[in-house]
Amino acid sequence: MRIQSYKHDGKIHRVWSETTILKGTDHVVIGGNNRTLVTESDGRKWVTREPAIVYFHKDFWFNVICMFRDDGVYYYCNLSSPYACDDEAIKYIDYDLDIKVYPDGKYHLLDEDEYKVHRSKMNYPESIDAILKYNVDELQQWIEHKKGPFAPDFIKVWHHRFNNEH
Repeated sequence: MRIQSYKHDGKIHRVWSETTILKGTDHVVIGGNNRTLVTESDGRKWVTREPAIVYFHKDFWFNVICMFRDDGVYYYCNLSSPYACDDEAIKYIDYDLDIKVYPDGKYHLLDEDEYKVHRSKMNYPESIDAILKYNVDELQQWIEHKKGPFAPDFIKVWHHRFNNEH
């Protein structure tokens, strides 16, 4: 399955060529990929360097990429619309803000300047701004309380399952 991220104005932002779906329910999609071709909106292409588990939830305005590196698990969290799925891909709107979580549990909110520029340029409504602020707080709570994809058992189970499928 492909993953396609868009910007608020409907333009394609980034495409991951292939992700193995490990679990799909009405509310959650968990996938895995490794050495996957990624195409940027400007046509630039690159290949992911490490295995990753991706986590999407219908009820939250974020998705999480768990990357397995030699020194531990890093998380890259995109503030985004809830995902939609069709025959073509898993799709979402990327709203610029990201949270990077390090193996020691420390985390940083990234790209606030990019968010401000795009919010103005693409006219994000106040309702979207409020939803995103709420979801930044929600995501930080998940990180701090090791909930969802940040739980140690989540990582063990899904990394093991992905390895067994490849």
